Amino acid sequence: MQGSANLNIMMKAARKAGRSLVKDFREVENLQVSSKGAGDFVSKADIAAEDILKEELMGARPTYGWLAEEGGEEEGKDPTRRWIVDPLDGTTNYLHGLPHWAISIALEHKGEIVSGVIYDPAKDEMFYAEKGEGAWLNDSKRLRVSSRNRMIESIFATGVPFAGRRDLPDTLQDLARIMPTCAGVRRFGSAALDLAYVAAGRYEGYWERNLNAWDLAAGIIIVKEAGGFVRGLEDSDNILETGSVLAANEPIWDQFSKVIRGY
Repeated sequence: MQGSANLNIMMKAARKAGRSLVKDFREVENLQVSSKGAGDFVSKADIAAEDILKEELMGARPTYGWLAEEGGEEEGKDPTRRWIVDPLDGTTNYLHGLPHWAISIALEHKGEIVSGVIYDPAKDEMFYAEKGEGAWLNDSKRLRVSSRNRMIESIFATGVPFAGRRDLPDTLQDLARIMPTCAGVRRFGSAALDLAYVAAGRYEGYWERNLNAWDLAAGIIIVKEAGGFVRGLEDSDNILETGSVLAANEPIWDQFSKVIRGY
């Protein structure tokens, strides 16, 4: 797809930050003997990637606003547009040397996500979309959500809360309801890639609670442009505010959403 100038800026920034993260990722295994040392190292890699993204994105569009995991929120001279950025989604995977993590960049215009890029540097997979232009993988592969329409043939993804998070009981109840009805549930540790994989038809659906705007923003438009549905756990939810999301292909949506919502 021939993208807009903004989309090209986003993809260029993602690749540049990706090169930095890949270089540092090669050092992570050497740090596993000290979890504190490895954690500190990954934190620095994360911040360095965000610095690269901010330099590239704000350098090209200095009037836009900014919302990112490490650097927080800054209002731009143009109040209608802002970048929403996660420089390293899947930090725990990265820390443990697992090659499943991504850079997520979204452009918001008047409260709506209009462009999104999710880049997986370890696999060199660039998922991207613009409003009305479809969703794509790398240079020319058009993304479409899965066409499966039976729960028992479908696989789903979620995040399992860790370290005593308060939403663990809800997620365990979700799993108890959905696992008997489907072909499997995956927990890969990157919300951005979970959404990208729904768009690519690799999963039939995905759900999770208590995420941040930067985890979700790019994935929302990529799933929608691939023909999928993205909603909150309640239809009235603003996903970027609540951080709770349901995403699925159209044929499975009604069955999947009822199971997760407990209807």
